[in-house]
Amino acid sequence: MSGFNLLHLITKGQPVALRPCSLPSGACLTKRKWPVSFPPEELKKRLTPIQYHVTQERGTESAFTGGLTRHQDEGTYTCVVCGAPLFSSSSKFDSGSGWPSFFDILKEESIVQSDDFSYGMHRVETTCSQCGAHLGHTFDDGPKPTGKRYCINSASLAFQPKDAASSSAAEGGAASSSGGGGKTEL
Repeated sequence: MSGFNLLHLITKGQPVALRPCSLPSGACLTKRKWPVSFPPEELKKRLTPIQYHVTQERGTESAFTGGLTRHQDEGTYTCVVCGAPLFSSSSKFDSGSGWPSFFDILKEESIVQSDDFSYGMHRVETTCSQCGAHLGHTFDDGPKPTGKRYCINSASLAFQPKDAASSSAAEGGAASSSGGGGKTEL
């Protein structure tokens, strides 16, 4: 049965036209303009194939395969694409999901959330507010005090150790290291 006929049966209303999209059914790239942007050619050179797939094509790495899933060092998790600070290690917890999970973000304006209807379900997609990189999804089954679980792909994150953050700030530079290889320095 075609998607057209299936939607017609489910809605019992007027047939709905489906738009072709290279993304999973129900997911479409946003038309939003982000404060920071990079040419795709530059990102393909700078990011690993999995980092590019996750952040630019809204992909997902396989569970339990990411380099930051069991990472326990103190510091800040940043966007692998633009370097924006996103999560603190103090809000990271083991959700058992196979992806790094956080119960809070550094700043409310660090991320943008939007509805994601891909794969026949409703989820809340989490993207970097600066460059629009896909990070993962947010769920309402996290621990107190927020009750949120930011389920984030390791491939979309870089990690800045606490010691490097303070020494980098003193020198006026930026340090970046990644859980997915050394190809992401900004």
